[in-house]
Order: sequence, then structure tokens, then C-alpha cells
Amino acid sequence: MEWASLLSTNKLGAEVEEPRDWASYPINAFEKDYNKIVSSAAFRRLQDKTQVFPLDKSDFIRTRLTHSIEVSTIARQLGIMISKNTTRYRQQAVADFAEDISSVLLCAGLLHDLGNPPFGHFGEAVIGEWFQNNLGKILYRSNEDTPADQRHTLRSMLTPQMVADLENFEGNAQSLRLLSKARHGSDINVSVSVISTLIKYPTNSLSFSRTAVDVATHKVGYYLEEQDTFLQISDTIGTKRENGSICRHPLAFFLEAADDIAYATADLEDAFKKRLFTLPEFIEYFKSGYDHDQIGIRTGPNNYSKEHYSNELITTLESYTDIPEDERFHRWIHYTRRWLMHNATFRFSKEYENIMNGMFQDELFSNVNHTITMKILKAAMGEFVYNSSGILRLELSAQTILSFLLDKFVHAVLYFGREDGTYRLTQANKKCLHLISNNYKNDYNEEIRGHEDDEGYCLYLRLLMVTDYISGMTDSYARTLYRELSGIE
Repeated sequence: MEWASLLSTNKLGAEVEEPRDWASYPINAFEKDYNKIVSSAAFRRLQDKTQVFPLDKSDFIRTRLTHSIEVSTIARQLGIMISKNTTRYRQQAVADFAEDISSVLLCAGLLHDLGNPPFGHFGEAVIGEWFQNNLGKILYRSNEDTPADQRHTLRSMLTPQMVADLENFEGNAQSLRLLSKARHGSDINVSVSVISTLIKYPTNSLSFSRTAVDVATHKVGYYLEEQDTFLQISDTIGTKRENGSICRHPLAFFLEAADDIAYATADLEDAFKKRLFTLPEFIEYFKSGYDHDQIGIRTGPNNYSKEHYSNELITTLESYTDIPEDERFHRWIHYTRRWLMHNATFRFSKEYENIMNGMFQDELFSNVNHTITMKILKAAMGEFVYNSSGILRLELSAQTILSFLLDKFVHAVLYFGREDGTYRLTQANKKCLHLISNNYKNDYNEEIRGHEDDEGYCLYLRLLMVTDYISGMTDSYARTLYRELSGIE
């Protein structure tokens, strides 16, 4: 892979020609991308989407918007660090493209959660599970007179990949889906290098495996409908291997690392502020996460064991004795974050050749000084946060809301566009369809072109229209719509 291609400014959609006078004060392509992102409705909606704590009423708790800004900042800083590094692993090619690299990461960080539904990652799971439970139950008929014994389940109408797309709903793949709509005039028409960096998992819903050696195959990266767009981007960027498979964009490793760092530090700080654990409890948990007998053992001429580096962090936290606990933890979080950023950049620079050849299959936090640290921090979220009674109650509420909305709108769209005498929509379904924005319906009408005679594919696209609509909702809108449609208010 070559940086000149990896940093392509090509777009999926057509761009309006600018007045020649504007060239007197030029703005580069990635600055324009940044402006489109922050001005878009989809990005602004992240301010009312869950990061970790669903439907939280506290104003200091991070939302998807503040999380995305933090990830964007960390990702950009990683790009600057790699271009300015003074180690023996310094790469001049990276330094030559320093500005563009940091700009792409800045934009990708803002967009990385664009496709996430309401109520955080739990919302993703609810949508996937709803389709797992219902595709084999809901019956589909070609017209109103179809006998009951000749109706087909939705599952039988779809190909295995269509089914897998729905049953494994994934925010990453949904982000690509949103950005690919630039072909139809979407306002987020950004450079393909930014989109390629977002595709952390260049894998379809039939090929992903959460236990595979290659981390790039752990989640779904694109749906069947976006497969041609994905391949088009890969050709332009140059991420196709000699065997025809697609590898990650090198900057996707930094984006993943930035997301992990923000999750493992900022989200943990939010949990501490919500008093889900005390400082002594955290210190005790952290210390129990590594082997104390290995702390003083050197693993090489100049390196201590990974336990030594993790222990040093706790020693630092314990030394902050003259300030309040909230400030102690806040200061320590920022200190820890810098170490994690250092480790991620070091691993990237050390594995540079393998990354650029598409051969690196790990994450950047594997086999670095703070590998254990990252594992402990992530595990702490499970220990103190995810099984807390408050989180569980809110997630159960979110499950009720999303399941209700999916049931309403999936049934409403089953025969959308087929009201030509073969089927008449019920009044209830018509009212539900009126609630779906015309933008989604227009996207559907664009997508079915060339597929009008393929009933299964059109049905698949109608079901995607529902996931587009629901995943685009904010937490508050989803809750309010549920309450209104269920008659609660």
C-alpha cells in the first residue's frame, strides 16, 4: 500500500463546482470533509445517543458526541506522534504525509460511531436479536389472496447474506451504509480515504468471526447492499491484497486504538463520577490484575516486565495524596492515556512494514508494555459498570423500546411500494409509514433500481430502511415515539 493512494480525496458522490475566486484562499479536501461532518444532522444527533449509560440525565456523562470528539482528538494526536517520532522506527514516508494523515484521523474519529443506534452497543444487540427471533416467524405473501399455507417466512425470502446482515446488525457497517448514501446526494460526501479508515472490519456478515486470529474479521464491516461501494473504495485506496482479499487501511489501526483508549479511560472516569466504585476498590482491582512476582523482572536489556509498567501506574495514582479523589482519578486517567497513546504509536512504528503490506493481524495494544494495563481497564468496566443495577434497568427499558419500534415499523414496510392492486396497506401501517422520513423512502427508491423484479432483494432493502430509520433515532426520540405509539402518553 502507498500513502498517495491511501490518502485519496476522491468522493463517492458528485461535488458542486466551486467559484474560481475561492481558490485564492484554499481549504484542503480534508478540511472540507471536517466541515461537512460537523454540519451534518447525523453527527449532531450523536449528542443524544448513549455512550455507556442509557437515558442518563446527568450533564457530565459522556454521550456519543463527546466520545466521538475525544476519539477524534486522540486519533489525530496519534497521527501527529507517528509522523514526528524520533525512534529508530521513524518512517520518512509517514512524515511526508503528516498533515493529511492527522486530518484523515481527525475526520474518521468524528464519524466512527455515526451508525450506532440509540442506547449504545446494547441497542446494536437488541436489533440483531429481534431479527434472529422474528425473521422465521413473520409471514410474507405475494398478494392479499395468497392462501395461508403458501405464505413464506421473511427468512425464506432472503439470501443467507441478507439474513446475516440483519441478524448481525453492526454500527460499523451502518456507518459505511450512511456514508455510501453520498451517491444519492447525502450531505456527508467525504473522501474515500476517510471512509476506508472507518472500515475497521473489511469483512461481510458471512465471513466474520469473533474468535479469528485476524482482528480485522472480528465484526461485520459492510452489508450486501454496500458491497460494490466497499470494493470500489478498496480499489481506489489500494487495500486489496494479491489474493484478492481486502486488508485494513493502515490508519484503521490508529482509529481502533483511539476508540479503545477513550473507552478504557474516559468511560471509566464517568463510572467513577457516578460512584459505581470507590478509589480503594479500583486500586485493589487493578493490583489483582497482574502477577506481582513479575514486577521486578526485566524482559530485555532495557525493559521491565509488563507487570512493572502496570504497577508504576498504580504507584503514581497512590502518590496523588494531596488532592481530592475526583481530581486524583482525573489526573491519573490523563497520565494513563498518554502512556497508552505512546504504546499504540510505538507498536505501529515497529510493525510499520507488516501493516503496510497488509500482514499485521493484531491490535496495536498486543505485546506492548501496557498490554496488561489495557486489559485491566477494559475488564474494570465489566466489573464495576455493565452489571450494575442501574445499567441493567436502563438496558431492559431500551430493549422494550427498540423491540416495540421494530415490530411496528417492520410490519409497516413489508408491502411498501406494492400498493398497486396486489396488496392494500392497513390504516395503521400507512400511519407508521408517514412517520418514516421521506429521506429514507427516497434512498430506498434509489437502491431498488435494477432490482425491481427481485422480490427478495426489495424486501431486504425495505427491512434496511427500518434499521436506517431506527438506528438514526436519538435516545430521547426513540423513547418519546415508543410512549406515544404505545398509548402511554
